[in-house]
Amino acid sequence: MSQNKITIVITSYKSEEKILSCLESINLKYKVIIIENSTNQDFKKKIEKKHTNVECVIAGENLGYAKGNNLGLSKVKTEYALILNPDAILEKNTIENFLITANKIKTFSIIAPAVQESNDEKKIESIMEVKSVKGFAMFFNIKEFKNIGFFDKNIFIYLEEIDLCKRLKQNNKKIFLDPSIVIKHQGGSSHDEKYNFEMELSRNWHWMWSSFYFSKKYNGYFFSLVVFSKKIISSLFKSIFYFITMNKQKRLIYFFRLSGLFNSIIGKTSWYRPFNNN
Repeated sequence: MSQNKITIVITSYKSEEKILSCLESINLKYKVIIIENSTNQDFKKKIEKKHTNVECVIAGENLGYAKGNNLGLSKVKTEYALILNPDAILEKNTIENFLITANKIKTFSIIAPAVQESNDEKKIESIMEVKSVKGFAMFFNIKEFKNIGFFDKNIFIYLEEIDLCKRLKQNNKKIFLDPSIVIKHQGGSSHDEKYNFEMELSRNWHWMWSSFYFSKKYNGYFFSLVVFSKKIISSLFKSIFYFITMNKQKRLIYFFRLSGLFNSIIGKTSWYRPFNNN
């Protein structure tokens, strides 16, 4: 039976409203594991009461995308797992089409929807092997990750799926896009709108931290330092400029970009967390 083959894993954070549409698009016969990166026990109670197929795990802290999904994947007992963002919405036949393709290509590691961005103009007419896919919807063949592991736990958010795909390809694993699979993705809005600016600061901090970390991991420290030197100078001057012109929001954004990059350069862990309290 198809429901015994797949578990859906969703990592959420302050997504109480966004995640509802996602869950409503999932057939109740499929098990869903939600990793809620907070201490919100009310969220767990409401979700599990309304959706009988859902197990909601309260992480107790903001683990981020990589560690949150790793925790969810550690609880998967099925052959396949579908990683979903809280703002992704499935079509009626999405999971069935994943399973049909999985049965055709038994050696795959990841299958993803052919439309990776809402503004994608390129049309893919048949299943295509690729180097990497976006993280909003990734269908995992669990056994293919046995000697590779899942997401890099050092990355809080950004580039973790690119890092994983790179490691898979280095080990001659296969990643595919499939035009028969359709998933709507709002993009950049897994959290509720009232948290937008705080999350914008977090995005800027973590994008810079992860970008340097990723580059250092694969290209070396000194090469990455040279490549990122322009970004250091740019963020510094823009922070000063917006301080002088008293544009608080812009000043904070570029200060956070600079802080994230500086912390990554000096080898500090990806420590920044939005809101400080969970």
